[in-house]
Amino acid sequence: MKLILLFSLLAFSILHAADKPFNMPGLKQDIEFAKAGNVSLTLDAFVPEGAGPFATCILVHGGGFTKGDKHSFIKPLFEPLSKAGFTWFTINYRLAPEHAWPACATDVASAIKWVKAHAAEYKVDVNRIALIGESAGGHLVSWAGVTGEGETRVAAVVPFYAPHDLVVQVERRKALGGLGGLIGTEELNDAALKKLADISPLNHIKPGLPPFLQIHGDKDETVPLSQSVNFEAKTKAAGNRCETIVVPGGAHGMGGWEKLGSDYQTRLIAWLRKTLQ
Repeated sequence: MKLILLFSLLAFSILHAADKPFNMPGLKQDIEFAKAGNVSLTLDAFVPEGAGPFATCILVHGGGFTKGDKHSFIKPLFEPLSKAGFTWFTINYRLAPEHAWPACATDVASAIKWVKAHAAEYKVDVNRIALIGESAGGHLVSWAGVTGEGETRVAAVVPFYAPHDLVVQVERRKALGGLGGLIGTEELNDAALKKLADISPLNHIKPGLPPFLQIHGDKDETVPLSQSVNFEAKTKAAGNRCETIVVPGGAHGMGGWEKLGSDYQTRLIAWLRKTLQ
């Protein structure tokens, strides 16, 4: 009977652990950076001790464009960036299907503008801002990297296992999936493929882009490593800097990489320090 009670209590604890609010020392939470209609867009901010200004990272979570928030999926980067002395922000953005493209991309651009506008308050060096995103967030930071100009341009971009070519993604699955909600259609036809091509970062590569660092597992069955391989090749062909860290045995999602003993966090920090020096 005691054993049954113990298992019941354990199951209850696990079930409700996710209900506890996220907390981290030094993290300022739920700061509004934009208003889109009746939607309040918020971010969390971490600022190191010291005078600054500091190299800064803006983090964009994944979730297939349809789910997730600023504490989802990308959380393994919070502690390494904090210990390395970066100011960093993690942002929410509007999700499909309720909000179709370009809502999510607009929100990332708004976050970049807000961070620059509030640089003094958060000890941000506006000339040393990097975008970091994973999965759908990787697509969004790459989109911002290849299209950003003026006040939305950044110094570096780090996409994790990003779908840079959305046409390839739907053709290999033979279905739109969550991308249908993103582009406002559920029918996989020529018009849908054109929309997907238009919003694929791979198709907007040009000379003069900021440096890119891609991080991708070689066992990713959701977004194949070939997406990063092709993006690197085309980016370099246009005269830009692009590197790719391959995580051996890595599936989709950095949360599972800890068990692999990967040094991707150390290599990420080293690359950021060198690139943003």
